[in-house]
Amino acid sequence: MSLQNHTTSEELALLVDQYYQLLFRYAYRLSGDRADAEDLTQQTYLVAQKKLSQLRDMSLARSWLCTILRNLFLKKITKKITPVALSQTFDLPSEEKMMPELTSSELQCALKDLPEDFRVPLLMFYFEEKTYKEIATELSIPLGTVMSRLARAKSFLQERFSSLSKEETTIHS
Repeated sequence: MSLQNHTTSEELALLVDQYYQLLFRYAYRLSGDRADAEDLTQQTYLVAQKKLSQLRDMSLARSWLCTILRNLFLKKITKKITPVALSQTFDLPSEEKMMPELTSSELQCALKDLPEDFRVPLLMFYFEEKTYKEIATELSIPLGTVMSRLARAKSFLQERFSSLSKEETTIHS
């Protein structure tokens, strides 16, 4: 093994140690399935291994790996899912509404029910900490569409969680 390959192996090992859990959680949020999340995470590292020389600044590794993972996920779903028609519009709730405490599984179920067009920008915004403009650029959609999809995703989740809260209140009464 050459010194270059040895350095690359060490850098990749460092990335795996540092970001595996983060990438797995992100993959699980995207896919909703543990096995798919494991596959996506492993595929991400395979791609990263091949393209590690393209990462010039290690401080950008998190964003770079999340982008690879998201692109792999999007490739996977475009092969097996037909486009979803969005005929329903959502009223935007007031900001004062409080959300109930949620378990990870409740959040995952809600994200799984969220249409892909809404889920991906939502996860990019909150999980990858991308700006609206960055999301628009990476998904090749207008800025207004990003804003609309995020608002609808939030509305969908708030509606879903408020109905969960009402069910819990009824059960505990």
